[in-house]
Amino acid sequence: MSVVVTGRIAVSLAVTAGLLAGCASFDDSASKPFTPAPSIIPEGSGPTTTPSAKPSTPKRAAGPCVDADPSVVVSCLDTTGGLTVLPDGQQALVAERLTGRLLKVVNVSPSEVPPSPIEVAKVDVDTTGDGGLTAVALSPTYEEDGLMYAYITTPSDNRIVRIGAGGVPKPILTGIPKGPTGNRGAIDFVSNNKMVVETGNAGDPGAAGNPNSLAGKVFTIDNPAPGNANPKILASGIGTAGGVCPDHKDTIWFTDRTATQDRLQRVDANGTVSTGWTWPDRPGVGGCAAALDGVAVSLAAGKALAFATADQNTHAITTPPTLVAQNKYGQLNGASLAPDGYVWVDTVNKPSAAGPLDDRVVRIPPPKAGSGGGSAD
Repeated sequence: MSVVVTGRIAVSLAVTAGLLAGCASFDDSASKPFTPAPSIIPEGSGPTTTPSAKPSTPKRAAGPCVDADPSVVVSCLDTTGGLTVLPDGQQALVAERLTGRLLKVVNVSPSEVPPSPIEVAKVDVDTTGDGGLTAVALSPTYEEDGLMYAYITTPSDNRIVRIGAGGVPKPILTGIPKGPTGNRGAIDFVSNNKMVVETGNAGDPGAAGNPNSLAGKVFTIDNPAPGNANPKILASGIGTAGGVCPDHKDTIWFTDRTATQDRLQRVDANGTVSTGWTWPDRPGVGGCAAALDGVAVSLAAGKALAFATADQNTHAITTPPTLVAQNKYGQLNGASLAPDGYVWVDTVNKPSAAGPLDDRVVRIPPPKAGSGGGSAD
C-alpha cells in the first residue's frame, strides 16, 4: 500500500501495532489553539431563554457552487470526512473521505465570492464501508511546523499518518484493525505532546472489549512521531467512532454510536470514564467540539448541531442539548471550534441526500435558545 500526496510521492508504510494499557494523565498546559479557550454556550442561553429579535442576515449572490447563505464557507465538495479550523479562525482543513484529499477552505464576507478550495495533500485510501480519510488534526505548533495528522483506511489496516509541509506522509501508528464497517476514527491533541485517538470496532463488538486490540478504543499517544507510537488505553467498548474533543483543560469528551443508543462520554484527569448524555433515538452522533462550558455534537440522522451545556466544575450535563440549524444543511459530520465561538461543520449528504451544492462546510454560531432531546446519566 502506498500513500500519495500532492505531487504523487509514494512511500512504503510498515505495519506495526503495540498496546500499553495505562491511566490518564493530562497536561494542564493544553491551551492550543485557544488561550483561553472560547465559550461555546453564551451566557444566559439555553432551553429556557427567551428568543431575541432575529437580525436580518445578508446574502451573497448565488451561482454555480456558491451558496447564497453567508454561513456556508464552501460548497460542491466530495463526501467529507471531518475538518479542523486553522489558528486564524478564518480557514479550515477539510478531509474528503472518498478522494483522500485534504483541502484548505477560507471564510469570506457576504459581499465576496468564496474562493475555490486549495488541495494541500492527497493520500491513497481504501473506502470500503465507512473507511477512507476520516479525520484530520493540526500539530499544536502548526504555525511553526506546518504538520498535519490524518486517520486513514488502507487495504490492510486503519492508521494515523503525519504529513509535513513538504508533502511526504509518514506513519505514526499502523495496524489498527480494519473491518467491513467501524473503520472511522477521530484524532485531536490534548496538549503539545499528547494526541488522543478514538477508533471504531472494525465491525466486531468483541474486539472493542479486547484489551489486546486497538479496535473500539480511546487512547493517547505521547510525542506522536514516526516510530514512536506507544498507545495508552483510556476507554473501551466504542461502537462506531464519532469524535473526540478535549476541552483544553482536564477533560476529554468523545462520542460513539452503539446498536442501542448514541453516546457522549468523557474521561477526566484521573482516568475516570463517565457518560455525559445518551440518545436512545440514535441521531447519528459525529464529530464534537468542546470548551470549558459545553460540547457541540454534529448529528447526521438528526440533521442538526447539538449544544450541550456542561457544568464547568463537575462537567455534568443536566438539561437536554439545544438543537441548532436543524434540517437546514442536512446531515452533519465533523465539528471544530473557532476562536470566536462559532462551530465549523461539514455535511455528508452525498450521494443519496445531496442537493446541488453539497457537500458543504458551514459556520454555525452558538445557540441563543432552543431545545433538544435525550437522556442524562
